[in-house]
Amino acid sequence: MTVDKSSTNEARASGGHWVVWFFLLTYAVTWSCFVAVARDVTPAKGGAGQTVLLLGTIAPSLVALLLTWLAEGAGGTRPLLRGLARWRVGWGWYAFAFVFIAALKLLAAVLVRVALGAWPRFGTEPLWLLPVAVLLSTPVQAGEEIGWRGYALPRMASRIGWGPASVVLGIIWASWHLPLFFVAAADTYQQSFLIYALQVTAISVTMAWVYAQTGRSLLLVMVLHAAVNNTKDIVPSTLPVGAGVFTLAATPMAWTTVALLWICAAYLLTRMPRGEK
Repeated sequence: MTVDKSSTNEARASGGHWVVWFFLLTYAVTWSCFVAVARDVTPAKGGAGQTVLLLGTIAPSLVALLLTWLAEGAGGTRPLLRGLARWRVGWGWYAFAFVFIAALKLLAAVLVRVALGAWPRFGTEPLWLLPVAVLLSTPVQAGEEIGWRGYALPRMASRIGWGPASVVLGIIWASWHLPLFFVAAADTYQQSFLIYALQVTAISVTMAWVYAQTGRSLLLVMVLHAAVNNTKDIVPSTLPVGAGVFTLAATPMAWTTVALLWICAAYLLTRMPRGEK
């Protein structure tokens, strides 16, 4: 596969200050939206609340497109969007994206059964529905991935390397979700943010590796992102009743998932590209 290096050159030319502005503006827009919903300024269950939540969710990509347009003109957005159509990556990558988190959660369930003598709680959604949910959800992930992986990751990697960039971006990406832990309608409500951040940072490493190894295919990381969102509850890790956002209260399933995610992440960090990719 021929890898388009133009986005790397553009990332270096744009300068690190654009990445800083990307994070500042993304947080400003997203947190304004999420906090408004969390404080019931726009109730999450109403149409207005859903619109505000959607705007906050797609802010990373909107900000990335705006900054690219300001720095490079309208033509500069084309390389940024090109990864959305980069689908010729081999079917093995699609299989990996679809099954990664589901397989890891099932392995975690087996380990919990062996360690504690009892199975964790399994999800109730029909298994046939999960691939459908992933397919329907994949286009929605463009609202985040154009920003996180398409814009921020290559620019960070050109300065500090792919491995460190994937970890730093993971921390920033996880923290971006923090207001959702105070939105009653969200599935993260009053769960442990610290456990969540550990999981998301490890997933960020996996997504960066997939992005780099597939010639910067945004489509593949969108599939992986959709699969994480829609298959993670095949064996839920959340507590039935949240014990507090800034605690380490979590189920054995959650801790086991964290451990497995970081075993994978540690291995993939050794497989990250050392130079341009």
